Amino acid sequence: MVAAAVEDYVKVIYGHTEWQPAHITTTELAARLGLAASSVTEMVKKLVAAGLVAHEPYGAIELTPEGTALALRMVRRHRLIETWLVERYGYTWDEVHDEAEVLEHSLSDRLLDAIDVELGHPVRDPHGDPIPGADGATNRPRAVLLADSPSGGRILRISDRDPIMLRHLEAEGIVLDVALSAERRMELPAEALSSIWVELPAL
Repeated sequence: MVAAAVEDYVKVIYGHTEWQPAHITTTELAARLGLAASSVTEMVKKLVAAGLVAHEPYGAIELTPEGTALALRMVRRHRLIETWLVERYGYTWDEVHDEAEVLEHSLSDRLLDAIDVELGHPVRDPHGDPIPGADGATNRPRAVLLADSPSGGRILRISDRDPIMLRHLEAEGIVLDVALSAERRMELPAEALSSIWVELPAL
């Protein structure tokens, strides 16, 4: 197996369940990777053989402990690089994903650790996704999708899947840590409601 392809697969599988409970299917994985379902099916079989995922035919795909460890390593790389590009090189939050996709496979661990130190060990990336520690530990904040929070709330995470939406939201002042009122929430389109996570009210 090509290492970069394996890393991409486990990272996407991990990312699918990070903010919601449903496991990813072969069809969903193919759509996320932009690949034919037949190609994904064959690769998933190889990942199962390598002990990185568990999968029954027509069922959901789940990471094994080994697969989760590799996924967290790649997620850490990706999100540290995104943060580095924004904070040190003037990239905007809608530009960094594709750059990080390339760089995450080539940076040495030594350089990545140096970047982490230089940035002061950031705990989240420009979109609010948690950055795992070098030991794989991660701390996802208690958050709920804005679509499920009629009262609004403080923004903790915005999906980076749609760069155009990110640019639009930033132009409207809708960025991390901004408190969205119920009235402001009502003005947002459905795609924004399903891309923004806000802080859960205190118990």
